Amino acid sequence: MGYALDAAFGDPRRFHPVAGFGQAATALERRLYAPRRRAGAAFTAAAVGVPVLAGAGVAALTRRHPVARAALVATATWAVLGGRTLRREAAVMAGHLEHRDVVAARGRLNHLCGRDPSALDAPELARATVESVAENTSDAVVAPLLWGALAGLPGLLGYRAANTLDAMVGHRSTRYARFGAPAARLDDALNLLPSRLTGALTVAAAPLVGGRVGEALRVWRRDRNDHPSPNAGQCEAATAGALGVRLGGRNVYFGRTESRPFLGDGPRPSAVHVRGAARLSGAVGTAAVLLAAGAALARSRAGGLFGARSGGGAR
Repeated sequence: MGYALDAAFGDPRRFHPVAGFGQAATALERRLYAPRRRAGAAFTAAAVGVPVLAGAGVAALTRRHPVARAALVATATWAVLGGRTLRREAAVMAGHLEHRDVVAARGRLNHLCGRDPSALDAPELARATVESVAENTSDAVVAPLLWGALAGLPGLLGYRAANTLDAMVGHRSTRYARFGAPAARLDDALNLLPSRLTGALTVAAAPLVGGRVGEALRVWRRDRNDHPSPNAGQCEAATAGALGVRLGGRNVYFGRTESRPFLGDGPRPSAVHVRGAARLSGAVGTAAVLLAAGAALARSRAGGLFGARSGGGAR
């Protein structure tokens, strides 16, 4: 139900709970900030711990009220997912590139990533978009679904809190080099499994964009560990192989430059590959929600079986 709500409506335009969490985290940061890892660890524990505890409390209160529990889980799932918005932004970018409106495309890039677009040409704008769609398919779709399947409401809320903190303080700026490190490491740990699942599902979906599973698998296995992130490379390498393009290269952020290894063997991406990345993202999301629903059902049945056996023993 939550996935269907996201697919139909996307992110709420007003009063988004994730935006509210970001404001609360900013206020907490002002109180706890110090350029030390210990301060960052306390900040991360508090900012992630409160949503997890809130989710656990609500789950306990609705244990015997399945309709209320279902409504809450669906609403929370809708709030933490970002699949439709991600695909919509990719479509807008593809439209600008198809009309050769580089100025408009540069102005739109910050909706997807934090790179400096001022000097990017059309292929580099397309590359940035494809890479962002690939990585965020894991961050904004697969990972929250997986953690929701494994841990219910606490998993949904805790994962989104951790991922939002990483976006806020997890980058390597002068201010956050130490303070943001705990948030970045937590996000890395929580995405280890989802990013690899995203890569595998992307490889399987390659024929939907004219690719071959075997080629996508070859590129994924060869290049996925070349990326400096332990997780982004999984998604980007699989997408490069599925689309038949080459990702990676020089990324310019505001105030710093990073050089990334090349992923894939094809040409630089174009608007058609941006649209292909969006189709891959949609297919991966659909497969992920089916897997997540199955995993949640299995967890529920296992819990019921364990409870029945425990009750039988007590009698």
